[in-house]
Amino acid sequence: MDAKLNVLGEPLAPCSEDPLTGYYRDGCCNTERADVGSHTVCTRVTAEFLEFSRDSGNDLSTPRAEFGFPGLRAGDQWCLCAARWQEALEAGVAPKVVLQATHAASLRIVKLADLKKHAIDLV
Repeated sequence: MDAKLNVLGEPLAPCSEDPLTGYYRDGCCNTERADVGSHTVCTRVTAEFLEFSRDSGNDLSTPRAEFGFPGLRAGDQWCLCAARWQEALEAGVAPKVVLQATHAASLRIVKLADLKKHAIDLV
């Protein structure tokens, strides 16, 4: 699998530079073997999802200056762990997805049909 392809088999588009996201903090949902969380699903987070994530043990809302993390707000785009997105889907709170910026490696964990149902860039 080409390391720079999205779930549609096209070149991977950037997800967000503000806040700066991605496993490499390069704005893209790129990945490698060391990325055990598979930070590959480009999402547009909602308040409902952020609450779910906090209650599930991963507080993405609180700034963490020591990691250069500003904290997320509803409407921010973020490279989310594929397994966390799947958990949110099963809980009925999955955030919307930017397919063009979602890495093909996500498909090891989530189904393309589920991603498409939550896509904001599908025409």
